[in-house]
Amino acid sequence: MPKPKTTRQTVRRKPGTFDEVMAKLLERVGLGARLAKGESLIDLAGALLSLRGRASGPALASALFDRYEASDLAARRAFLGELHAAFPRDADAIDAAAAQWQSRRDEASAAALAQAAESPCLRLVQMLNLAPGGTQRLLAMRVDLLGAGVKDAGLRALDSAFEDAFAEWFNAGFLELRRIDWASPAAVLERIIAYEAVHSIAGWDDLRRRVAPTDRRCYAFFHPQMHDDPLIFVEVALTAALPSAIAGIIADDRLAVDPHGSGCAIFYSISNCQEGLRGIPFGNFLIKQVVGLLSRELPQLRRFATLSPVPGFAGWLAEQEDAAASADPAALRRACARYITTARDKRGQVRDTVARFHLGNGARLEAVHSRADLSDKGQRQSHGVMVNYLYDLAEIEANHMRLFEMDTVATSPAVLELLQPAPARGLVEALGLRRNTRSH
Repeated sequence: MPKPKTTRQTVRRKPGTFDEVMAKLLERVGLGARLAKGESLIDLAGALLSLRGRASGPALASALFDRYEASDLAARRAFLGELHAAFPRDADAIDAAAAQWQSRRDEASAAALAQAAESPCLRLVQMLNLAPGGTQRLLAMRVDLLGAGVKDAGLRALDSAFEDAFAEWFNAGFLELRRIDWASPAAVLERIIAYEAVHSIAGWDDLRRRVAPTDRRCYAFFHPQMHDDPLIFVEVALTAALPSAIAGIIADDRLAVDPHGSGCAIFYSISNCQEGLRGIPFGNFLIKQVVGLLSRELPQLRRFATLSPVPGFAGWLAEQEDAAASADPAALRRACARYITTARDKRGQVRDTVARFHLGNGARLEAVHSRADLSDKGQRQSHGVMVNYLYDLAEIEANHMRLFEMDTVATSPAVLELLQPAPARGLVEALGLRRNTRSH
C-alpha cells in the first residue's frame, strides 16, 4: 500500500492544473462560489456530501484524497478530528421523521426515518470509496485515525462509521479465498514476506520452504478491489501428529512428508495484513473455509489444530510475582493452562489475544508445551511456551456457546490434568496464586 506523503508542499499552480480543474468541477455541480479559492479538506468533504447525484462523486472524492495524502500527518489527523463536529446528524430532520413514523407507521416513514438518522460520516466514507483506489485509500485513512488513539467521542463516532462500512464491504461472502504457492505473482509473495507477523520469513528461500513443498499450504483472503494485496493469510503444515514445537515446522533442513499420509493439518501462523481493518472479523471464516478445502483434498485428515503463541503469558506471569516459575517447565505449563482458561481482560473477555481468537471460533485448548519456541520473541512473550487449539467441527458450536454463555473454556483431558493441583505441592502454592480467583 503506498505510504501517504508526510510533507505539504506549497506551489504556484499553472492554469489547467488541480485548482482550475477543481474550480470548473465545483462550478459545474453548483459549488464554485463556496469554494472559489483555497478549498480545505473540510470544504471538500462538505462539497462531496452536498452532491445529490454521484456523477461527479469519483472526481471530487479523488480530489479530496489527493489533498489529504499531500498533507502532513498532523493536518490529516486534525481533519479527521473535525469531521464529526462539522457534519453532525440533523436533529430536526430526525425529529420530523420520527414524528411521521409515530403517526403513520408505514414503510415510507420507516425509510424516511432511516435516511434522516444516517450518519453523515458514514455517507462520506461511502462517497470516498467512489474514488479510484478508494478502498485502499480509506484503509490508509483509518490507520491515521487509529494512530490518533480514537479517544474522544467525535473520533469514536468516525471510527464506528469506518467499521460499519468495512464490515459490509469486507463481508466474507465478497472475499476470494486463494491458495498461495511458489507460482503466485511476485507482488503477492513479497507481501506475504512483509506481512508475516508470527514467525518472520527470512527472504525468498525461507518463503519457498513455507509454500512450495507438497506438505505445506498457504491460503489468503483477497478483496475484489485489492486483487494483489491479501487481507489475512494462514500457513498450514501437514503432519503425522500434533507438533509440540515450532522448530520442526519451519526448520531449514526438515524432511517433507507425504501429504496423503498425514493425519493432521496444523495452522501455525495466521497474519492479519491490513491495520486499517482492525476489529473487522473474518479470520474465523478463513479457518473454516480452509478446513473445508483440506477435508475435500485430503479426506484422510482427522485433526485440524494450531501451534499457537501465547503473547500475553509472560506479562501475566510477571504480575503473579513468581520469577521461579519461569525456570520450571512443568510449572510453566500449569501456569499457562490456568492463564488461558481463567485470565480475563477488563471487558470480561479471554485475556490472551490469540486464545480469544481461537476459543471464540469454537476451538478447544488441546495441549500446552514448554520449550516450544526458543526464538527471542518466543522467550520474551511466553518463556517459550506454545499451545495447540483443536478445531473439532462437531464441537465448534458447543464450545463457542460454553465460552460466551457460561464463560467456560473448552479443554482436553490433558489440559484438565494440568489444571489440577501439582503433585507434592499444589499449583497454587508453586506459583503463589489463590484458588478460585480470576485474574484481570
